[in-house]
Amino acid sequence: MKTATRNPINSELSHSRTSFMVKLALMVAIIFVMAFSPLGYLRTPGLTITFLTVPVAVGAIILGPTAGAICGAAFGITSAIMALTGGSAFSAALLQINPFGLMFTCLVPRILEGWLSGLIFQLVRKFSKNGAYFAASLACPLLNTLFFMSSLVLFFYHTEYIQNIASGLGAANPLIFVILFVGLQGAIEAVACTILGSAVSRALSAAFRQ
Repeated sequence: MKTATRNPINSELSHSRTSFMVKLALMVAIIFVMAFSPLGYLRTPGLTITFLTVPVAVGAIILGPTAGAICGAAFGITSAIMALTGGSAFSAALLQINPFGLMFTCLVPRILEGWLSGLIFQLVRKFSKNGAYFAASLACPLLNTLFFMSSLVLFFYHTEYIQNIASGLGAANPLIFVILFVGLQGAIEAVACTILGSAVSRALSAAFRQ
């Protein structure tokens, strides 16, 4: 009677897939926990600063572009939930104006930020591994701001709601509006994500021996 023998290659691949899924599920869970707790946002009278780009960047660096896109999608879903439940007054107002535009703005920029951060890490790592952590962690919040504000301007700039905000800021055109609306916020997010994202991803890479 022949006994079945396990193929070591298939076994290793199966273990690798399982490990990937577990790590990805953990990153997504962290994003949801942060989003709906004080850990995800620093709210001040004038600014709402998000730290959710940190786990997106870490996921993209540790697990690759596809995982980065999934982590970005999780970030976007939490934003959409906040809009639908009234957790964000700004998003809730945009939802009433253009539901499709808001869903696009919540989801697509975050998916792209995660995916591109992973690609940037892989590209820069060919020349400098330490530099790759820094570059990807910096790129994630900058891409988030760039894509989110581009989508916001595309769908909502000419609406009365955004025009009232632009008028209050003294913004005469979309570029000035973007700078005045998220300039300081974007800078703080970029610094925070670069420091935390690169440190955490470097530590996890060492722990996972990547």
